[in-house]
Amino acid sequence: MSADAYLLDEFPPSRPGRVMGDFPFVERAGLELLHVERGRAVLRLPFEPNINHVGMVYAGALFTVAEVPGGALFASAFDMTRFYPIVGDMKVRFAKPARTSVLVDARMADDEIERVTAALESTGKAKWVLSQELVDESGTVVATTEATYFGLAF
Repeated sequence: MSADAYLLDEFPPSRPGRVMGDFPFVERAGLELLHVERGRAVLRLPFEPNINHVGMVYAGALFTVAEVPGGALFASAFDMTRFYPIVGDMKVRFAKPARTSVLVDARMADDEIERVTAALESTGKAKWVLSQELVDESGTVVATTEATYFGLAF
């Protein structure tokens, strides 16, 4: 069984998530946080209201479901009272039209968390790269992304 199939078993479309209300744009998109723990964040973008003029998920909505996990991962592992995350750049490669809700399972390995922690503590800034796959309800990869994030001291 593929990793995407396990993800869909763990987080089926019928399992509700918490709509993320931290930013009005993200809330309007209905982006749901399904799971968060140190180094892992699983999010779902619902199909509606994110449909474009040709009946598939709008590209900007796919960007959103790919960008937000970087912040969720940061909050899961670092002191948000001292540091904040910001995206520096993101590359999105669209593979297939998304005609269902979309899931992303973002991860940051323990050794990467330790490296970023050390940099934040010593210099007040850190950089890391997050690569992800966005999958639809059938487990089909609809897009891949690679983003550079920065952690900065307040």
